[in-house]
Amino acid sequence: MLSAFTNCFKIPELRQRIILTLGLIFIARVGAGIPLPGVDPAPLQAYYASASSDGGGLAGLYNMFTGGAMVNGAVFALGIMPYISASIILQLMGAVMPSLARLMQEGDSGRQKIAQYTRYLTIAIALIQGTMITYALVYSPETMFTGFDKGQFGAIIVAGNIPVFFIVSVILLTTGCMILTWLGEQITQRGIGNGVSIIITVGIIESLPGAAAQAYQLVFNRAVGAESASMGVPQAVLMLVFLCVVTASIIMILQAVRKVPVQYAKRVVGRKIMGGQSSYLPLKVNYAGVMPIIFASALLLFPQQIFGQFSIGWYNVVYGTLIFAFSYFWVSIMFKPLQISDELKRNGGYIPGVRPGEPTARFLDYVMTRLTFAGAVFLVVIAVIPNLLMSYLGIPPKIANFFGGTGALIAVGVSLDTMRQLETYLLQRHYDGFLKKGRIRGRSVGQTRQILDTSEIKNLWALWTPLLLIFFIGLAAWVIRKWA
Repeated sequence: MLSAFTNCFKIPELRQRIILTLGLIFIARVGAGIPLPGVDPAPLQAYYASASSDGGGLAGLYNMFTGGAMVNGAVFALGIMPYISASIILQLMGAVMPSLARLMQEGDSGRQKIAQYTRYLTIAIALIQGTMITYALVYSPETMFTGFDKGQFGAIIVAGNIPVFFIVSVILLTTGCMILTWLGEQITQRGIGNGVSIIITVGIIESLPGAAAQAYQLVFNRAVGAESASMGVPQAVLMLVFLCVVTASIIMILQAVRKVPVQYAKRVVGRKIMGGQSSYLPLKVNYAGVMPIIFASALLLFPQQIFGQFSIGWYNVVYGTLIFAFSYFWVSIMFKPLQISDELKRNGGYIPGVRPGEPTARFLDYVMTRLTFAGAVFLVVIAVIPNLLMSYLGIPPKIANFFGGTGALIAVGVSLDTMRQLETYLLQRHYDGFLKKGRIRGRSVGQTRQILDTSEIKNLWALWTPLLLIFFIGLAAWVIRKWA
């Protein structure tokens, strides 16, 4: 596997994509550390530290999705969630509006139009959420940050002119969200992996060192949380084994497929007999991947004051229901059994025991419906594991989130997806993949062609001038804030 990572930098195109991706990720991390003008991040940091140790998971969940930007009161505090919310709304509207559904099926031109609508809707949602956050920071922090006490943690706002601060903060938060959206689009088009998912994953991984330090204190110093939450070395070893089992289970379910046999009829082409061989159609058990988790989390994050009325039990019920529903919703949009059936029929393929055409489409839909049920149940179980660990074992949220849940599912799923793309490049250039035997299951042919299309990176170096400019501005801001 180490040699495969080394080979990634031997392919010029892949090397450029990796470097660009790392540069854009760095910009996202710099923006997560630059506070809004007039905001003192110290009270927020104290609040999140208290919420993390006492079990307040919602504040930590949103901070995890923003990559620590919320705890810093940063310009990227909205994260990329408004963009995800806009995508959800447009997908739902496409299911009920025929004109929008036709636009989604018009190829590249339709996708560009949908992307434009998504950006417009993202701006509107970012303005609303930015206004909510700014209002909470100025007038009532306890409505957005449950349990926040100004007398205990101090004043968040140190600006003198509140109206100017309000307007500037909303504009900066909205701009930060759109910058993150642009960074995600650039990573998707010119980098490696899905940009939005990678930005979220990097934010999740950012909390890993803090979780490791807290786990060390929990085991050896017994200084975190209540005394009942302390554990010795044997319990820590069991938890580590449990972490490995959960991670392996996530990988297994994300990679699992149902192989539907496909037989191709023999055809005479000139003097050659074509076809006659057997193959299979891989149907993924978890076809939706981590998207139901991301969608459900995006819907549950705002407004936070609503969640104060739910107990942890009701939160798990609502969260699990949304994940289950979004699993079927995503499959209904992305999986096209009729199109697959027509493609098989044109190529002379058929499923043994099933008539070609519409019966094949019904059979594929039948199989995928049952596979989706199994995948959705697994997603729900994994998603609620951290809440169970926090409720019954007293594990701090920062540690529990890595034993399953949103963080683990997104991090593992996006890592596998990125490795698939890297392996596609390596195999295309006749290098070995990440596994000596077998391979990480790749994408469809259409997606592979899109990945290997080099037309999008002809003007790649034109991005480096603004990239370096933003890099040095962010670096200077970080140095000034660090040493001022």
